[in-house]
Amino acid sequence: MIDFKPSINFWHDFKSNQTAGMWLFLGSRRSLQIVRPSILQLVFWGILGGCANSLFSWLSTGRIGEFNAQGLISYALWPFIALIVGIFLSQRVNNPRLMLVPALLWLVLDTHIMLFQCLIQYMGDLDFLPYFLYDYIPTLFIILFVWQSLAVVWVFSRELKWPWWERALIMGATLFTLVVWQVSVKDQPIWKVEEVPPSFAEDAFYAQSRLLNKSLDAVEYGEFAQSHWYFLGVAGASYQDVFKLEIERIKEQFDTRFGTYGRSVELINNPATRTEIPLASKTSMELALRRIGQQMNRESDVLFLYMTSHGLPNVFEMENAPLDLVQVDPKWLKEALDASGIRWRVIVISSCYSGSFIPALQNDNTLIITASAADRQSFGCSNEAEYTYFGRAFFDQAMREQTSIQAAFNETKATVAKWEAAQGFEPSEPQWSMGKNMALMLPQLEQRLFPPTTTAPATTVTP
Repeated sequence: MIDFKPSINFWHDFKSNQTAGMWLFLGSRRSLQIVRPSILQLVFWGILGGCANSLFSWLSTGRIGEFNAQGLISYALWPFIALIVGIFLSQRVNNPRLMLVPALLWLVLDTHIMLFQCLIQYMGDLDFLPYFLYDYIPTLFIILFVWQSLAVVWVFSRELKWPWWERALIMGATLFTLVVWQVSVKDQPIWKVEEVPPSFAEDAFYAQSRLLNKSLDAVEYGEFAQSHWYFLGVAGASYQDVFKLEIERIKEQFDTRFGTYGRSVELINNPATRTEIPLASKTSMELALRRIGQQMNRESDVLFLYMTSHGLPNVFEMENAPLDLVQVDPKWLKEALDASGIRWRVIVISSCYSGSFIPALQNDNTLIITASAADRQSFGCSNEAEYTYFGRAFFDQAMREQTSIQAAFNETKATVAKWEAAQGFEPSEPQWSMGKNMALMLPQLEQRLFPPTTTAPATTVTP
């Protein structure tokens, strides 16, 4: 016979039930010794559980979407089932107070598990979790979801001394119900984001040709007997704003500090810029490279090409749904650069596995910098960020402080390694590869990029 403690007051009962939920999580029968069931406690924990699940659902949608009442009703199904089980058990063992206990314990445990999942989800959104955990978090959430129901069955079956076959049968039925429920209602979360098919508006469609031509027509000639830098920035993936923001900030930095105004082009895939900036594609890149090659003094001018996006080995992602863009690969990029006639090249690629581009792009006149090795990922591609890890370390920090690209890269490599170690990420190992002619030419080119600061001589005033 299970002897439940009598109710004392609301907050005392609340603390007791909270402790009971912790013991239930451990699968301990002690939870039945300290639980204090009442209608008020059941209603209150039901509200808490609904709020915790709503918060988790909202965080999971990226803090967007609309409230979906059907999702809340689907959630309420489980405490309702637990209440029916409690009614059945109370009649079976002739203990009326048992009626509320399964539902109450389930709600207490569910509330705490949901709050824990909210914390994990929020930390993940802020990129505060070690990278290796991201692969295991979905599995962890599923295990916790299954265990909170099985724990109730396990504790009651042990306390009521059910035979092994009855325990196995009920736990199997519980698992089956969980699976059926999950499959049935997975498209009905409490906060729901309606999937809108990607579209490309008519005004953007017709504006693109004009935008690209205007951008390329604005590229100025290189002056004779002077070295100029030309900048081409490419933001490949449209579904994360970080790539757009990064290119916009770096182009502004090059135009204002490094003197590329009138000699810079940005190609960006992002829904917000489709009527303002030419989109990034193999075609627009090829045309931009050709135009820069025509305008520059090929003997003394240099191209700084910066590409930022997601990537795979030998693939730089080009995405601008619903357009079906062709991905950029090392062989094509080398051919496009060669066809442009651009001799001196500084190529910086920020994407996962970007080191795989180095073998194809190497030549005597080229410096190649990549955010990662050929077999490593790079990090910092969150929608809230203004730079990737590499972009921030290289452009926003090192290039503002150092007076050579080599020094900036060395600082960047150390900074990125420190950030990745703090997050538990596998090191991305940024790469550097420079041709022998570029090694001789780069110091001369950098004089234009980092003009030496001159200090006026001190003047002595004679009284």
